[in-house]
Parts: sequence; C-alpha cells; structure tokens
Amino acid sequence: MKRRVVVTGLGAVTPIGNTVDVFWDEIKKGTVGIGPITQFDVSDYKVKIAAQVKGFDARERLDFKSAKRMELFTQYAAAAAKEAFEDAGIDMEKEDPYRAGVIVGSGVGSLKCVEDNYETILKKGPNRVHPLMVPLMISNMAAGNIS
Repeated sequence: MKRRVVVTGLGAVTPIGNTVDVFWDEIKKGTVGIGPITQFDVSDYKVKIAAQVKGFDARERLDFKSAKRMELFTQYAAAAAKEAFEDAGIDMEKEDPYRAGVIVGSGVGSLKCVEDNYETILKKGPNRVHPLMVPLMISNMAAGNIS
C-alpha cells in the first residue's frame, strides 16, 4: 500500500524573512538576500558576500531553555518547524504520532560549534571542550530537536 506525504504547514527562516509571510512578501518584491558578510571577519578572504539570516532572535520564536541547548542552525530549523506546525493547525493529541514525521535537509551540522571547540582545544586543552559538542554539531540534530 502506498502512503502519501502531505505538507500541511509552512515555516521559514531565510535571508529575506524569518516568517513565511515576510519571506513571501520579499520574494514578490524581488528582494535579494545576498549582502556583505557581517557574522565574522572576512578581511583575509576573497569572498565577502553571503546570504545570511538577519534579525533572528530565538527567544522570540522558541522556548528559551530549549533554544539555549541548540546550535544556531538547529534554532533556525526548529523555529521554521514551529511556524509550520502552527500553520498546519494540527492537534497532536488527536493524531497518531507514528503517522507523523520530520525531514530536515542539511549537508553539514554546525561548523561554528566545531570551530569554537577547536579554538578551545588550542587555548585551554581538550578537557575544556563542550561536553555536548558532538550532539550539538551533527546534521541530524535539527530533525531530532524538532521531533
């Protein structure tokens, strides 16, 4: 028996809008999300532009305690998923949880986590690495936190 997949809600955290409504309005205006890199020093690099998410505050979109234990890429995914879930209007109390799923496409997890912990190793030694480094950085952590 074939089972169909149904997209029931939409959510967005993007370089041109951090909600579906804002994102869609900016798409219709032809807004470009590419601009100067501001999240780190690029003076030693040839490339100085990127599509960065701007104006995202996890405290406005997620439970503070949960967000504190997430890397930024996971916060983006969780915020978009929360918006999609709310948009869908699904009451999971009335649904079979074994018929629902989460799929998050990510080629890599948190490179910032890797970089920060590498710096910690160099400056303070390996015993000072964040104890949750591996779970925080792996690419499937976003789907895990969402589900």
